[in-house]
Amino acid sequence: MLSTASQEERKASDLFVQCLEAEGVERIFGVPGEENLDFLESLRTSSIQMITTRHEQAAAFMAATCGRLSGKAGVALSTLGPGATNLLTGLAYAQLGGMPLVALTGQKPIKKSKQGRFQIIDVVETMSPVTKFSEQIPSGEKIPSLVREAFRRAEEERPGACHLELPEDIAREMCEARPLQKIAHRRPAPDARAIENAAHLLMAARRPLLLIAAGANRKSISRQLDAFVRKTGIPFFTTQMGKGVLDERSEHYLGTAALTSGDYLHCAIDRADLILSVGHDVTEKPPAIMGHRGNAPVIHVNFYSAEIDDVYFPNLEVVGDIAQSMRLLTEYVAPSAEWDFSYFRRMREETLRHVGEGCDSDRFPMLPQRFVADLRAVMPEDGIIALDNGMYKLWVARNYPAYQQNTVLLDNALATMGAGLPSAMGAKITLPERKVAAVCGDGGFMMNSQELETAIRLKLDLVVIVLNDNGYGMIQWKQQDMGLPPYGLDFGNPDFVKYAESYGASGYRVTRAEEFAPMLRHCLNQPGVHLIEVPVDYSENRRVLSDELAAKVCLL
Repeated sequence: MLSTASQEERKASDLFVQCLEAEGVERIFGVPGEENLDFLESLRTSSIQMITTRHEQAAAFMAATCGRLSGKAGVALSTLGPGATNLLTGLAYAQLGGMPLVALTGQKPIKKSKQGRFQIIDVVETMSPVTKFSEQIPSGEKIPSLVREAFRRAEEERPGACHLELPEDIAREMCEARPLQKIAHRRPAPDARAIENAAHLLMAARRPLLLIAAGANRKSISRQLDAFVRKTGIPFFTTQMGKGVLDERSEHYLGTAALTSGDYLHCAIDRADLILSVGHDVTEKPPAIMGHRGNAPVIHVNFYSAEIDDVYFPNLEVVGDIAQSMRLLTEYVAPSAEWDFSYFRRMREETLRHVGEGCDSDRFPMLPQRFVADLRAVMPEDGIIALDNGMYKLWVARNYPAYQQNTVLLDNALATMGAGLPSAMGAKITLPERKVAAVCGDGGFMMNSQELETAIRLKLDLVVIVLNDNGYGMIQWKQQDMGLPPYGLDFGNPDFVKYAESYGASGYRVTRAEEFAPMLRHCLNQPGVHLIEVPVDYSENRRVLSDELAAKVCLL
């Protein structure tokens, strides 16, 4: 008969999975290796779904997007060595983008190895620069505390990536530890004096302006911001990752800072005499709201203090739970008779007029303005578009009004290519009732196009739009803008229709501008994976984003 002590023992890999279940993990994305086999066997009989992807990078993108949409850390899995290094870009994507993610990697035995240094690199140190926390699990008894700490750090503000390495000999250990209970945490309240000072500055200003950034992209914050804008009428603009926090059909919405400076929106920013900056940090490529030559003062409202930078050095900080800060500010701030928003209203009309140019053009290949207008017209209010990184990201940020929170998923922090398709898949898995479309350039799509097989295997209903210009369009625009001759940025593409069909997806190709909208509507309403190739004409980059903006004159 077994002793009582031995009856309490369990295999470390079983304990590891039980700890993940205690954290509320529902699925893991990844590519396992032989070093993960004990963990994989423990996972087989658990409540957690294993989603096998075709590349570790894509697994991390999917997990990060699940974290972004749910607030709970997504989980990505790889083996040691090359599997772990393949995760790196996805971890950096989550870390810079503020998305909660926990990466799990395997490793050779650490107590006794018969294979020398085969495939072994120091994964823990490799992950450290792109994570909040990176640790090797040295014994089965340490699993509960390390798992709890990894998830705590990943999910707490500012969210990001964490990493745990489980060596295969540790996975096989017998241990007596038990999972730790996940506890809810409350964020600290803002300082009352800081709230009073912020309210005083707002009411003393004549042309205050509200900036909404990525850190404000939480449900509770959105509600409080909406109440603040409704009460005060203060106009607002967003960073790219702040799109959709408030409905952009609002009369108070001035636009999205797609460009760092020089857009029509920046005329309004330059005229403001106070900017209330909510949820912004310099990790997201910042709009030009500050300078050293007398620009408007900035009030920083965030979960944490500002990191001072050449382009961001706030004059007042309100640190603490953002939703609570905005609730208190709404109570304190009364609309002032001294406020004058007439210039902002005029700039809003001017911006809308310019953004609307080209939206009904029949030119083919399609102009980006027409593509974005048709995309917006067809996508439902709660439909999600997940963008890869390319020229179209700027056009979508400027021209596509978001109606609901987290309906425009783009990356303006790491700004990596290859994330569009996996991000859309993560969104569809997390919110299966929503219509989801990936918007990719031909370059970014081909970096993780193999995940079409994963999407089909998972029976996802998904639309993938590939904007084809046979080159790296954004860099070509920059190259041209610098007066450099074309060089090194062109490539050839496969037949995207046949390519999609080879995986079992449905493939379509737009041949006239007017075909795109009905084609997209058809695909959104049919089950399965659909790919639409859209030839695009980026000559408008130079005309609009370079020449037209350089010649603009801000209204007086």
